[in-house]
Amino acid sequence: MTRHDPAPHYAAVAAAAREPGQPGTLFAALDSAMGRAIGHRLFTVLVVHPGANESQRYYSNMPKEYPVGGRKPINQTHWFQRVLGAGECYIGRTYEDIRDVFFDHELIRSLGCESVLNIPVRWNGSSLGTINLLHHANWYTEADIAAAQVFAAIAAPGLMQVIAEG
Repeated sequence: MTRHDPAPHYAAVAAAAREPGQPGTLFAALDSAMGRAIGHRLFTVLVVHPGANESQRYYSNMPKEYPVGGRKPINQTHWFQRVLGAGECYIGRTYEDIRDVFFDHELIRSLGCESVLNIPVRWNGSSLGTINLLHHANWYTEADIAAAQVFAAIAAPGLMQVIAEG
């Protein structure tokens, strides 16, 4: 479980945020940087549309398996309450953890993913969405949370743009 100094990767994401083509440019930079600094096989960005009580997958590094687009009603699960409600990161270390919280656990496993790190993207005390990293079993630990939260803070303007554009 190799980790790299996240500092140069923060700088790369911050530089991408200054480029045109937002928020796609920012999310692609997050995908690359978080892959190098923390690691993932599957990377997605979920945006919450609070007024509509809906969520939307806005970015995916596996668009065939996890397409972006359409919205779905928010399901008030214990995962939702913890991650989006309380703003806490969630680490699922095993397939059993994945199965406990995600209905599509079989698809996740078929992609070689049996662990997850969900990072809430927060602004002004509210969750805008999540960045979701998935990898093989036992990949993520609490030591990954601090770096992931910095990336999530850099991502906030991108999620705000998606929400504002409706």
